[in-house]
This record gives sequence, C-alpha cells and structure tokens, in this order.
Amino acid sequence: MAADPRPERIRRILDEITDMLVSVAGEELLVVGAITPATTFNDDLALESIEFVALAELLQRRYGTEVDLLGFLAEKDIDQILAMTVGELAAHIDRVTAAGPAYTG
Repeated sequence: MAADPRPERIRRILDEITDMLVSVAGEELLVVGAITPATTFNDDLALESIEFVALAELLQRRYGTEVDLLGFLAEKDIDQILAMTVGELAAHIDRVTAAGPAYTG
C-alpha cells in the first residue's frame, strides 16, 4: 500500500505560501525565524491588510479561484482571524484543491 501523499502535498503548499509571503512582505519576514505551520499571520508575521490582499491575489493565480482567501476569512470571527496560522491556510488550500485540476503540485 502506498504512503499517504497528503503530508508531502501540504509541505509543498506551505513552501509555496512561504515564498508568496516573502514576495508580498519582504525578506525581513524570515529574520524572525522560519515560517512553520504554527506561524500566525497576526502575532508572528504582523501582516498588513494590503499584504493579505496581495497574498490573496497570488493564491488565486497559483491555485485558481477555489482558493478565496478573503472568503475563507469571512467565515471566521475576529478571534479566529487573529489566531489563524499558515498551517490552517495550507490545510484549507489542500482541501479545496484536492479534487480539482488547479493544483498540480
């Protein structure tokens, strides 16, 4: 029986999100440490709203319109948004792209 490909797929998604975050917020993001699944967008990365919008655009370009970051955020309350991690976003992307052709990872 073959191993579950999901952990590897999610790791690739995390790497892609990290690259996108660096492109929208700059290399200084990496000065505070590696971006991991537990890294929070608010406390750890302190992303500005304009950076979230830029990230949303990059995500849609890469994964297709199924990955709607702003729609995903709209489903959360303010505490959930403030506590959201990079890993949560990666899991969301994995879920919404798993059945579709947009992700060729």
